[in-house]
This record gives sequence, C-alpha cells and structure tokens, in this order.
Amino acid sequence: MNIRSLTRGDGVVIGAAVLLLIASFLDIYSIDGAPDSAEIPSLWGSGSVVLGVVLAGVIGAALIVVARAMPQPMKVAGLDLGQFGIAFSVFAAWCALGNIFDPAGAFDNNGGASGINAGLGLILALIATLIMAAAAVATPLVPALKGSLIPASRPAAPQPYGGQPQGGYGYPGAPQQPFGGQPGQPGQPGQPGPSFGGQPQPGQPQPGQPQAPQQAQAQPSGDFSPFWFAVPVPRPLFAEDGSPTPIAELAPGTWYLAVEQRGANLVAQTQDGRRGVLQDTSGIQRG
Repeated sequence: MNIRSLTRGDGVVIGAAVLLLIASFLDIYSIDGAPDSAEIPSLWGSGSVVLGVVLAGVIGAALIVVARAMPQPMKVAGLDLGQFGIAFSVFAAWCALGNIFDPAGAFDNNGGASGINAGLGLILALIATLIMAAAAVATPLVPALKGSLIPASRPAAPQPYGGQPQGGYGYPGAPQQPFGGQPGQPGQPGQPGPSFGGQPQPGQPQPGQPQAPQQAQAQPSGDFSPFWFAVPVPRPLFAEDGSPTPIAELAPGTWYLAVEQRGANLVAQTQDGRRGVLQDTSGIQRG
C-alpha cells in the first residue's frame, strides 16, 4: 500500500469518519424537560443507527482509503472497492437523515415519544456522513480534491535511482552520444565523437551520407536535460513500443525521473527501473 497516493478528498473522508466515531459516543436523543442527571443512551444503544449509520460510514471510508492506497484496484463482483465505499457512505448519510426526522422510531405510533428529539450525537453523525458522501462522490470530479494529501519531498540531487549515474543517454553525468553515432574506434583512444550541432570529425560520416537522416530522426530535443517530477493524480505509464496497455501507474507523492522528451510526452523511469512513456504531462511538479 502506498499512502502517498491518497488525495485531499480521501483526507476529507478520513476526517469525516473520525467525526462520525466521536458522534457515536454522544447522546442519541434530546428529551424536553429531562434533568441533567438523566442517562440518555448514545448511538451505540440503537442497533439500527449502529448498523445503518456508524458502521456503514466507517466501512465506506475504509474501503475508499484502502482502494486508493492499493497499487492495483481490487474488484468484487465487477466493482472496485472504491465504488463500494462510495455506496456505503451515501447509504450512511441517507440513514442518518431518516433518524434525524424520526429519532424515536416506532414509539411515535403510540404517542409515547412526546418531547423526544434528535440528540447531539445524531446531528453530528448526519453532518459527518454528509461530508463523507460529498467528498467521496466529488473527489474524482473536483481538481482541488484530486491533489496529493501528502506532498512529495524534493530529492536531494537529480540522480537516477540506484545512486550512481548510469551510462547511456538521459542520465545526469553520463557521456552523451547522439542516437546512431559511432563511438571511438579501437586503437584511437580519446577520439571525440560528433556532438549535436557540431562539425563531424575526420573519419566520421559527412553530412549528406545515408546515416545522417537516420541520426537526425533519432535525436531527441537538444536542450533537454533529465529532471525529477511528481504527478498530481495517478497516471498510467505506457510501453515505449507504443503498446496501449500500461506497464505501470505513477502515483502522486513519489518522485520519478524524466530521462527523455518525445514531443509532448516524457519517457519516465520508475523506482524499480522500468521505463515508459507518460502521455499526460499536464500539471506535473518539477523537482
């Protein structure tokens, strides 16, 4: 589980669940004319309120948070846990609303519930479940709630995962070779290779020869340098061969290394060393 993938909306859901638990220990009724010494039960004294409001709300919040923190969504009967959590939270708010209107239940039918109103516990439970349901429904729709709950800490230095810079294009500190270029030939130590925009060295292919167009097509942006970045919301990482199936998911709150730019897309490296193409680069945070 990755708690850094939790969003601000999930934080609201967690706060509402805590408020609901606090409300469950407060009075369920408010009786007119009752002395201060009167013992009024809490929400735990009513089975329907416990099952329909307290437990339903807490279970819904737990399902929403667990579903967000899991690396891969877990589905039950074709629905993921987050959808079940939203349904539980809406159900809890609906039940709390019904108990506010009729806190005494069937006692009203016999006229024995005169002066019984909703207590502080029921009122706070209604507020908590309404906030929970609203946050659960609005999080996928409101950009402000999609932001990461735990901000990502900035990396100490722009080095690739593993500590030491690795060879090849795109890593800080590594010797840069143009795509398609030839390294120094054996027996010629120290012979420089061609650089972007520079003049070819003796013995290297001249402009206009067949290799030149291929090199120009393979070269990335000349002013690109690797950098760390974080995504505001979970985003898929696709294979470099253009396959439509994601190979990984970038989670908010984690820094990733951009090693190459391809037009509007970035080639990113994950923590386990996998590389792929990030197609949606809007709103990323540079390190």
